[in-house]
Amino acid sequence: MARKGAALDRILRVRDVQLGMVRAEEARAQEKLASETALRDRIAALAANIAPVTDAAAAAFSLKAAAHYRERLHQSASAAEARVAQAVAQAERAADATREARRDQSAIEKLIAKRATEAALKEMRALQNAPPIRKVRHDPC
Repeated sequence: MARKGAALDRILRVRDVQLGMVRAEEARAQEKLASETALRDRIAALAANIAPVTDAAAAAFSLKAAAHYRERLHQSASAAEARVAQAVAQAERAADATREARRDQSAIEKLIAKRATEAALKEMRALQNAPPIRKVRHDPC
């Protein structure tokens, strides 16, 4: 029983470490998702702010330059959208891994609690089945 208890304790320590690592990975995935979303929003704002100049002399060049930059920003926006989708998928996988690791850890904790309960019941049964102990404090008077 002691070997089983030590094994469960060791497994619990490993599961604790694994849970910590998975939670850290989930935090990194959430941070990356936030970063990619901010980048996508920034690119969209830049694309919206590119507008041709109303000056007639610079109008042709301005239109061409604005169209060029808008096209580049739209390409960047579509790439950012793909990165956001990838970051969302990675964040979901990390959240699933965290839930799985937590489930594994709680299963080990339940086994340890069950072991402790069984040990307490075993001790109670041993006390109930033990012969009564009566101490004679002194000889009969």
